[in-house]
Amino acid sequence: MAEPSVDAPIVIKISQMAHVAVLLLAFALLSVVLATPSWGVLLLVIPVLLSVAIVRYRTVADREGVTARGLWSSRRIRWDDIDGLRFGKKVWAMARLRDGTEVMLPAVTFNTLPSLTLASGGRVPNPYE
Repeated sequence: MAEPSVDAPIVIKISQMAHVAVLLLAFALLSVVLATPSWGVLLLVIPVLLSVAIVRYRTVADREGVTARGLWSSRRIRWDDIDGLRFGKKVWAMARLRDGTEVMLPAVTFNTLPSLTLASGGRVPNPYE
């Protein structure tokens, strides 16, 4: 795979293979749906919402900042406003802002930090160097 351009935004998102797990969940829920009255069909909303989340959740990073896109909204943060990144009990990184608040960076894991280093122009340190 070619190294991305420094000027192009880096998109970090959930793997599309996650839809396979959602499909398996939908098949598992079908047994419950078929065995219950008509209200059981509402259970099929769960896999639909999970698929929407897989498509929506992402972090886009470029030279100026980072955009964290969640299920219902997105937030743009300049690199100068980020004090650091934290990896705690949650799966994804948390950006600690200078005002003391934290913002979740969807799909950003410790393994994706080199991509953020490239996009940020070195503002995010690469832990592998």
